[in-house]
Amino acid sequence: MAMPEPSSSAAANSPTEDTGTVSEQSRSAGVVLTEDLLSDSPPGTWVPDYLPGCERMTLPLGTDEEGPFCATLVRLRQQPPATDRPHSTGQPHSTEQARSEAAPVLQIHGWTDYFYNLPTARRWAAAGHPFYALDLRKYGRSLRAHHTPGHIENLADYDAEISAALDVIATQHPDAPPPILCGHSTGGLVAALWAADHQQAVTALVLNSPWLELPGDVPARAAAEGLISPLSRINPLATVKVPRLENYWESLSDEAHGEWQLHPQWRPRKMFPMTLGWLRAVFAGHRRVHGGLGLDLPVLVLLSTGTVYRPQWTPEYQENDGVLDVDLLARRAVRLGHRVTVVRVPGAMHDVFATREPVRSEAFAEVARWMRAYGE
Repeated sequence: MAMPEPSSSAAANSPTEDTGTVSEQSRSAGVVLTEDLLSDSPPGTWVPDYLPGCERMTLPLGTDEEGPFCATLVRLRQQPPATDRPHSTGQPHSTEQARSEAAPVLQIHGWTDYFYNLPTARRWAAAGHPFYALDLRKYGRSLRAHHTPGHIENLADYDAEISAALDVIATQHPDAPPPILCGHSTGGLVAALWAADHQQAVTALVLNSPWLELPGDVPARAAAEGLISPLSRINPLATVKVPRLENYWESLSDEAHGEWQLHPQWRPRKMFPMTLGWLRAVFAGHRRVHGGLGLDLPVLVLLSTGTVYRPQWTPEYQENDGVLDVDLLARRAVRLGHRVTVVRVPGAMHDVFATREPVRSEAFAEVARWMRAYGE
């Protein structure tokens, strides 16, 4: 069975300027990938994150068959002055007043991924939106030595960390509108499913190459489910043997052809082994999307204009989605709800916002136009 590698509104102000650079995010950050990045913060406490200007908070979630697990909420602490924001009036006002004017943003990463894209955070903040990102259980900052990376057996279980994160955000911004929920790849699927069950809790969805269907569409998914589901009930932690290529990592990492410094355990060269239980959970999510989610809030879906699958890395990977079938995703996206906007971004990679300039800026310009239309 050939499987892909899924990685990883509302105010009138819009994220239009890249206020941070990739080199600033990676090399100048002086990132030292040490064990202390995996340690828990005291409950309810913000501690400095390795990304400059960011803090993180551990969200304890309990214990499962592998032991204690948690999620990690990251926030951009340094908000730019009002005069640095697009469409600013230039009138002085406090940071807290500025934050109350726009919905906060909560970003969810994809498969074999975590939050590292500081320029994205700074774009949202420059538009007045307080920025937060969530490293889900058993990913990134939440990954521990006793965990099976990325494993979960029901995507609805992520309700725990998403709800916990939104509770923290609501405490920090009591006068702000409900957050804008952003999701990439598998995180886009998780975000869409969560929003369908909590429509009053979010203002809008911004989905970056969301994994809404298995390449090959319903027939491929049905065949895969028929093989995997019975086995997953016997041993959900068993893994499937599929090609685990490095092509997408090569497109991202500054150790290869990309621009980003990536943690070797949080975003390794090859994707995490896919467990049967995780695959069954994802396929269940795909089935639900196929049936329609009925979302009654604004949804923006950003996709590349092309897909490329090659056995070896080629420059095509930095101008196309090398993970998912974008034409299939475009067709499936319209089943999400009643106000879905699909934007195709020429030259974009699977992670549209990790693509090189000027493609990345064009993607944010599309977000800005969409927010001016649907901003609340």
